[in-house]
Amino acid sequence: MTEAFLHYLWMNGLFTKPLTTTNNESIKVINPGFHNIHSGPDFSDARLEIAGTLWAGNVEIHLNSSDWFRHGHHNDEAYNNVALHVVYKDDAAGRLPGMPVCELEGRIDLELVKAFQHFINSPGFVPCIDILGSISQIDMNLWLERMLIEKLEEKADYIQDILVSSNNDWEEVLYRMLARSFGFSVNALPFEMLSRSLSWKILAHHAHNPFQIEALLFGQAGMLTHELTATYGQELFKEYTFLRKKFKLVPMQSSLWKFLRMRPVNFPTIRIAQFSSLLSKNAGILSAITKAHTVSEMMNLFEVQASEYWDDHFVFDKMTKGKPKFLGSSSGELLIMNAVLPFLFVYGSSNGDEQLCSRALALFDQLPGEKNSSIIEWQKAGINVSTSFNTQALMHMKKNYCDKRECLNCRIGNLVLKKISPKRVIV
Repeated sequence: MTEAFLHYLWMNGLFTKPLTTTNNESIKVINPGFHNIHSGPDFSDARLEIAGTLWAGNVEIHLNSSDWFRHGHHNDEAYNNVALHVVYKDDAAGRLPGMPVCELEGRIDLELVKAFQHFINSPGFVPCIDILGSISQIDMNLWLERMLIEKLEEKADYIQDILVSSNNDWEEVLYRMLARSFGFSVNALPFEMLSRSLSWKILAHHAHNPFQIEALLFGQAGMLTHELTATYGQELFKEYTFLRKKFKLVPMQSSLWKFLRMRPVNFPTIRIAQFSSLLSKNAGILSAITKAHTVSEMMNLFEVQASEYWDDHFVFDKMTKGKPKFLGSSSGELLIMNAVLPFLFVYGSSNGDEQLCSRALALFDQLPGEKNSSIIEWQKAGINVSTSFNTQALMHMKKNYCDKRECLNCRIGNLVLKKISPKRVIV
């Protein structure tokens, strides 16, 4: 038995006998209250009828009534408005004068407890994988929308940190988010460090000159030295040396960048060159993405290629077979999914623009879903994984609910548990 399970029983009224206080007064639950996941009583604004009298207040739930003292609630003013103390076992009888106590022992179906324990300990990909088909599409869609919004809200803290450090410069935020995403998984951190070492204001000042943008980015990345032998590299180094002194820049260590076991087209040199092209092409990218209403419009922004030097290079001073280095459509979709749409959602939310938030969510439905081992398992269970709206939501759900066995806090888990509940008495 856990407190979380008692919360679930209380929210859903799953008791085998009518509830009473330890003084044998009848309890009618008109409204169990709102589940509180933060500090303070477990349920707020509950409506209860105790011995014929209507009560409005909070409900605190414990395994044992002595937990009230063990948790220090008797010294916490936040618990002064508790209308009912619900416990599995009243082991502190009489020690809470004036507060009604409801003991649940003997009022819970033990078969339901066993069913829950069996469910929660399921060794499957997720506990409910075998019975997901019994969940209606409407319920699934509602929860997936909640999961995607929750995932996007997690980005808010990261964005707020950038806002504070940049004096509320939203263009700087977008620039840094794009930079991190350009590193994809392997070089995300070095790209983020690069963007932190070189502000958007400096780059925007030179946006009309792609060569200077490239010099600044490669120079700050620590990839330009006097040892370069090719003319283009030497010219970049010369230009960076001038700009470095002008803006008092300190370059990164080049050793931070990862090349090992990567396809050459994904080398950080190629990604930096493509990023440079993106910034040169779209100096007003913030305005452009806020005006875009379709993924196609956004994809136009990411139709860029590395400068001509990189047609026959993957790294400096080493020629290869010539071929333009375009940013692929799949890479563009990932950048929109991981940087642009999360930015758009938080930007809209911070500025009270609900239409922008709704548009960001809708645009996820225009992007194809990811393909990985986790998504394949969801697909086998009959879940629609054709769009990034669903796959992003499912990955968040798997990480934050399924893997942690937080089924009682999951809408789908609750619906599944209701279906397997042997008995249900609404009180």
